Amino acid sequence: MTGTRPVAVLKFGGTSVATSEQRAAAIARIRESRQRGFATVAVVSAMGRAPAPYATDSLAALAGHAQPDANVDLLLSCGETIAAALTAYEACLQGVPARALTGTQAGIITDGRAGDATPLRVEAAVLSRLLDAEVVPIVAGFQGATADGTVTTLGRGGSDLSAIAIGQALGAERIDIYTDVPGVMTADPRRIEDAHPIERVSLEEMIELSQHGAKVMHDKAAEFAQRSGTRYELKSLRTDEGTIVDDHAEHRRPVSGIALKSRITWFRAIRGDVDAPQARMQLELEMFRRIAHAGISLDQVSINQGGVSFGVQGDRGNEMRELLGDLNLAVRVREGCAKLSVVGAGMRGTPGVVYSVVSALSAANVEIIHCTDSNITISVLVPEIDAQRAERAVHDYFHLDEGVPAS
Repeated sequence: MTGTRPVAVLKFGGTSVATSEQRAAAIARIRESRQRGFATVAVVSAMGRAPAPYATDSLAALAGHAQPDANVDLLLSCGETIAAALTAYEACLQGVPARALTGTQAGIITDGRAGDATPLRVEAAVLSRLLDAEVVPIVAGFQGATADGTVTTLGRGGSDLSAIAIGQALGAERIDIYTDVPGVMTADPRRIEDAHPIERVSLEEMIELSQHGAKVMHDKAAEFAQRSGTRYELKSLRTDEGTIVDDHAEHRRPVSGIALKSRITWFRAIRGDVDAPQARMQLELEMFRRIAHAGISLDQVSINQGGVSFGVQGDRGNEMRELLGDLNLAVRVREGCAKLSVVGAGMRGTPGVVYSVVSALSAANVEIIHCTDSNITISVLVPEIDAQRAERAVHDYFHLDEGVPAS
């Protein structure tokens, strides 16, 4: 709340501010929010996608895709700053009083991790003063600053994180994340034509979907929201409808949605003639130490008496062979894999979900290379050439084309 009015935070992605027509649609949503009695803050991403001149990838190309540091972060932050300034200027022309702010001016204080900073707090005095004056702050997303004023960026898709952090700081009644899709889908509609919008998912499910490849929400933003139980909605800019994300979702089916990640390299490290448990442990520790020192992130890790298996994003076979080649390990590598993740809080305590996934893939004649599971996610590694067929088979098996029943 600010004054006597409830607060709404509206976040607009890059495709929602890429053209004057799309910015006009975003400004119309801001106007509607104000007319409904909300003190309204807008958060914007950089305009469009590469090769658009102010898109984040276009700016990164100017630096030759250099490793993140303070200079690169300042460069990358320019795209959102331009979008905020232009959107605020056009809002004023359309009769909506607005003021553009950088993330620093909006009070977003972060840690110092260049390229992937985390908000520590939002000092919201400037935002509150503008809202009390009935002015709409248009905040450049994806950015903040350390306590000493060094500009930082929040990682790809970080404008979602900006919106969640600002919403929490202001005690917002609404946080609406506007996209060019109608909310969270049961699968990627570019591959599965009858993928269906999900009316409601839990905060936990949204984390799992975003971490495993659903691009509708930044995974760090989803985690940030869950820590404080912050409710938000993922909406279509065109229809103002979408998916509610909160802790009140009911789970009438075991599976809510499917996510897919491509270009995975699978590794299996088989120990040589090492039999003593302590020696095996030291060998594995050295392998993991080298991988960590090289800054390589592992996924789907499995450790058992037969060896160690895991996946790595990208085509990393030669790199990993060189990294581990002198250890007493037989390293088997398979590039060209994809990870299909089946997510649903309803599978918790429900027997037979793994069987159902395996049955669906077996019926579609899709090879299962590796499989791991957690509380609400089953992730299966399959040949990338068969990934869309695998996604279709699982989507059909769980009847997700019919939509997930409303809570």
